[in-house]
Amino acid sequence: MRDSENIVAVDKLGVDWMGFIFYPKSSRYVDTVPNKMPINAKRVGVFVNEEITVVKQISSKFSLDIIQLHGNESPSFCSELSIGGFTVMKAFSVDDVFPSSLVKSYQHTCKYFLFDTKTESFGGSGKKFDWGILSDYDGETPFLLSGGLSIEDANELLNINHPKLIGLDVNSKFEVSPALKDISKIEHFIKQIKQNE
Repeated sequence: MRDSENIVAVDKLGVDWMGFIFYPKSSRYVDTVPNKMPINAKRVGVFVNEEITVVKQISSKFSLDIIQLHGNESPSFCSELSIGGFTVMKAFSVDDVFPSSLVKSYQHTCKYFLFDTKTESFGGSGKKFDWGILSDYDGETPFLLSGGLSIEDANELLNINHPKLIGLDVNSKFEVSPALKDISKIEHFIKQIKQNE
């Protein structure tokens, strides 16, 4: 996100985390600190194959709570940030086969994982993968589910009973335009999820 008023409006809805994209090739790229930042939601910075010194500098500049690595960052890269006191979340691309061995190599290097739909390039596709294969994940690291989630998915999402699923990453299906969220859609989705928990 990057629009100050939109940030404030979403923050008031009670979301837990809010993302800021620091990947220059993304249509949601943010290069300056918005005039208003979330007060309640934790700030998540999304990076793709960035230099570790740059990640640290931006984390400080934007007062980030969580660093989300969405590229080909190695387990040692994640470990270096974690050991340095940063909270790290590593994103993994998922298609019709769960990448068990790859994910396992990152155990103990990150606090969270994020499972997203595999695409040809970095970033979201607005498409879903088969959530049934999440049953193949038997690790200890908590994860968020991403990849084309929409209002229409609320009931099906509530039926996912994986013990390590802690959150849902909503993005393109809840936007008016890149980086500008549809407040009414997010509010409706949150109500659907919370009243059926």
